[in-house]
Amino acid sequence: MAGRRNRDGQGLSLFAEVLREARHKAGLSSDELGAKLGYSGALIRSIESGHRTPQPDFARRADEFFGYPKIFEKMEERLRDLPFPPSYRPFVPHERAARVLRMFQVTLIPGLFQTPEYARAMLAARPHVTADEVENLVSARLTRQEILDGEDAPLIYAVIDEAALHRQVGGPKVMRDQLEHLVAMSRRPAITVQVIPFSLGEHIGLQGGLVIAQDGDGAVTVFLDNLADGQVTDNEETVSQVTQRFESLRGEALPKGASRDLIQTIAEERHSP
Repeated sequence: MAGRRNRDGQGLSLFAEVLREARHKAGLSSDELGAKLGYSGALIRSIESGHRTPQPDFARRADEFFGYPKIFEKMEERLRDLPFPPSYRPFVPHERAARVLRMFQVTLIPGLFQTPEYARAMLAARPHVTADEVENLVSARLTRQEILDGEDAPLIYAVIDEAALHRQVGGPKVMRDQLEHLVAMSRRPAITVQVIPFSLGEHIGLQGGLVIAQDGDGAVTVFLDNLADGQVTDNEETVSQVTQRFESLRGEALPKGASRDLIQTIAEERHSP
């Protein structure tokens, strides 16, 4: 973990240095710059010290305020992969470039559909993680979700085991909000969400989660989830096997409408304390 923090700190140092220099030239304190950008002075200090990864909105506002030609935006784009586990980073560009995404999760709501509160609660469960690291991870996860709203948003086929809908993450309110958000996502034309019900019993997906990314040229890359942060591969035999198993899971899952109804029913069973 320490080695990873050192590498990430080196990657963040340029953004921090440019921001600090621009602030000094403008004769502003961190609190004053924060007020100008619509953020807290504490966040400015945290970014300048390399403890927080800037979000896209922060970079855009900084460029506008200092009159820079997208300098902060370009640096922020290069930083987006830093908060991810090393084994996941190679998959990030494939996810961004995908025209079709197929995913399966057996224990959690897929990251692209997670609310900030759900993601924060889940990521905070990692051992030996600091509050700043959690916020960096949450920021990275939310940044990933930007592909859902772009003009070239991919088609998404998501299959989720019913267990993920019942596992309480972050408390009843967080879980209910998460399930209602999932229902809203499932109503989007480009997103299909299906649930494998408990009544099915055992199935091949119990061995672990996966994501299959297919780009505009038809190239396919697979991410296999596990406790060691996962594995990325484009091996033709593995891709074929994983794709076949995913389609098998889709065939065993409830139809789209019935899945949405089940998610909504479980959401309504959640009550805030």
